[in-house]
Amino acid sequence: MTDKPVKENPIVRKLRAWDEKAVAETSQFRGELTIVLPREHLRRTAEYLQAEPGLQFDFLSDISGVDRFPIEPRFEVNYHLLSLPLHWTVRLRVWVPGKDPVVSTVIPVWPTANWHEREIFDLFGIRFDGHPDLHRILMPDDWEGYPLRKDYPVEGFRT
Repeated sequence: MTDKPVKENPIVRKLRAWDEKAVAETSQFRGELTIVLPREHLRRTAEYLQAEPGLQFDFLSDISGVDRFPIEPRFEVNYHLLSLPLHWTVRLRVWVPGKDPVVSTVIPVWPTANWHEREIFDLFGIRFDGHPDLHRILMPDDWEGYPLRKDYPVEGFRT
């Protein structure tokens, strides 16, 4: 089985018809579609993907953070979505610069994002603008630094 060209994918077609600027790039590998969004389009695009009757991405299964240090943009945040009625999956990716590690929260669209966003904040230091309760979830509240960043000291900090 070969992958369809991304330009022929119905999800990409619908997104581009809705707002051409919402899609920065697309790729498909082993049948998995990835759509890269400008970070300023994340919240609005998430709302569209969830509410559009022809898409119905009603299930956020996971959010993951990636530190690409020393490459800029340093971080990526990946949203893994599922349309239960249509049996479609998609990965949304947002590049996040190291100097300004902030993206919009998607909690108003998918409430399950709450703990995922807190975990990414706690371990990578990426802030989610508009999050109602953004604080550490795994590390102690007084912990210094973000342990999944690639420049985090392997030996830890002196006490």
